Amino acid sequence: MQKGLLGLNPPQREAAEQITGPVLILAGAGTGKTRVVTTRIANMVVHDIPPEQILAVTFTNKAANEMRERVSTMIEEDMVRALTICTFHSLCVRVLRTSIELLGYKENFTIYSASDQVGLLRRIIVRKAGKEENLEPKQAISMISQAKNRGDLPHEDPQALINEVYHEYVKELKQLNAVDFDDLLILAVKAVEEHPEVAAMWQRRFRYVMVDEFQDTNSLQMRLLRKIVNPSEQNVCVVGDDDQSIYAWRGADITNILDFERFFPNPKVIKLEENYRSTNSILRLANSLIRHNLDRREKTLWSSKGDGEVSRVVSMPDAETEADWIIAELLEHHNIRQREYKDMSILFRMNTQSRVFEQKLREAGIPYKLIGGQSFFERREVKDILSYLNLFLNHDDDVSLLRVIATPPRGIGQGTVALATQFSIDNRMSIFDTLNDLQFLSELSTRAQKAIERFTEFIHRYSDVAHTESANYANMTEELIKEIEYSDFLKKNCKNQEEIDTRRANLGELIESMHAHVARKSSKGLRSFLDGVALMQDKEKEKDEAQMDGVFLITMHAAKGLEFPICYIVGVEDGILPHSRSIEEGSRSEERRLFYVGITRAQESLTITWCNARKRYGDPMPCQPSSFFKELCENEHVREDYEELETRPVDDDFANDYFAKMREMIQGD
Repeated sequence: MQKGLLGLNPPQREAAEQITGPVLILAGAGTGKTRVVTTRIANMVVHDIPPEQILAVTFTNKAANEMRERVSTMIEEDMVRALTICTFHSLCVRVLRTSIELLGYKENFTIYSASDQVGLLRRIIVRKAGKEENLEPKQAISMISQAKNRGDLPHEDPQALINEVYHEYVKELKQLNAVDFDDLLILAVKAVEEHPEVAAMWQRRFRYVMVDEFQDTNSLQMRLLRKIVNPSEQNVCVVGDDDQSIYAWRGADITNILDFERFFPNPKVIKLEENYRSTNSILRLANSLIRHNLDRREKTLWSSKGDGEVSRVVSMPDAETEADWIIAELLEHHNIRQREYKDMSILFRMNTQSRVFEQKLREAGIPYKLIGGQSFFERREVKDILSYLNLFLNHDDDVSLLRVIATPPRGIGQGTVALATQFSIDNRMSIFDTLNDLQFLSELSTRAQKAIERFTEFIHRYSDVAHTESANYANMTEELIKEIEYSDFLKKNCKNQEEIDTRRANLGELIESMHAHVARKSSKGLRSFLDGVALMQDKEKEKDEAQMDGVFLITMHAAKGLEFPICYIVGVEDGILPHSRSIEEGSRSEERRLFYVGITRAQESLTITWCNARKRYGDPMPCQPSSFFKELCENEHVREDYEELETRPVDDDFANDYFAKMREMIQGD
């Protein structure tokens, strides 16, 4: 027997040993999926299947590299080199390098990066509409990408500019013998579907096909898979968990895993249900939630780890208190219970929720790692508005001026900006001073002069308010966002409604942080606020994350595949989780799966919090607890209230232990 099989439980071993025919491995959260996949590959090689006939497809290069490394511990290195373990995009490149000439391209095609696309689209937009057109290249890329994957036009109006740009982009890309990332999958599917000889070649090459994270595949990826798998042998194994399908907004099609039998009849279905991550209490809580999804494959997670502690659902008066209370618990876990910060995580549904936790963690001196998103003050829309505010206080800040002058566009073209930049260098002055220089202005058209005059007048007007220490700069920033119509600008430059909602919510959080700063007695105006932000960013850059012991701040989408001994899921309210849009669109089942993913990240301790009120632009707005709470098994969690927790007497044993640990710490110092 192959030695890798010895450490597997019975269902895992069955999955690793079933190497022929269609196989569906339903791998629940924390059930050792990667180990099973890699052992199965090694087992095929041990059973004399030529490694060059084995294909394993993953979604990321990181996952492919990890899979290859694990397999290399089980079989000889030359065998590992002969395997094909790659991403879907990498597979598509292999298909197209041998067959793209059949689709009217040359074999030596170029793959365009995002920056290549921006350059090409910028030229096309200027040519089609002139320099004053407000269609942004990045916005065009997003609309074109969605249109390509739908097989449709970007806009329902056939006369719309984006449709003209789309046709020209597709035509020029082909003339340049280039493809973008969307084309890789679209053209590979076209090659195998329209040319049977191409499909047959790959079916002969790869007689054994595996796909990891199958719940995340889209319809195009499924079509490619069906054409690459040899129809007479059907040696295809897919591994995934429909309960963790959380990427429909990215095109993932859950029916691929739910209806697998429709695509590959009579598969061997193997369920991996023994969880090696969490306690049974946490797993029973997760099971009770996910059972409310009707369209799923039945499975029940269990563990040999014992029951463990009961999870908590705690109601908080507001977001500030929620963060303060959790920070206090993190300090207690670290200082009193001797837990490392990297054992702890704070999970949230929306990126905006990280702001108050980032701020409180910094204030408490607790190191943290933000996963699945930029630091709050590094986000594009936040930096845009901060650049305006910095420019109001410092007209010589060329970096901020160059960022805001076209954000949103205000009729000052790139050519004019380039001239102003060069003039400022030649004459050793700031770009803002250049825009007020009569000699420079005399060289411009009347139209450009008027646009610059409007811009400089606008900057001066806000600068007067910004320099007034007593002014409410939070209110001023709200007015600024309205005046420049920044919300509409965002809408034009976002890929989808979720991104629009997230970025707008980030602006709300920025305003809220300003209102909180204004309310502090130590506040000394806008400069004080911006200095604080700058110092936060410097702290961020000093950290060596690879070496750092830090609390994980992470979105639930980014947390998939990770695990943490101590886990907090925050802001679990109706409108956040489930998200308000999912309620409107009837996609609550995906939000339930997302909550399930969050719960199953916890290994030992799980705390879920929600707020009775959250501030919106300085005003408290009432919140309701998530409707998902009604679906959680009552025996597997306790409901608690912040006010009661604060007034509850401390347990004598805990108090004695607490003070003993405190004495140790003081003596240690």
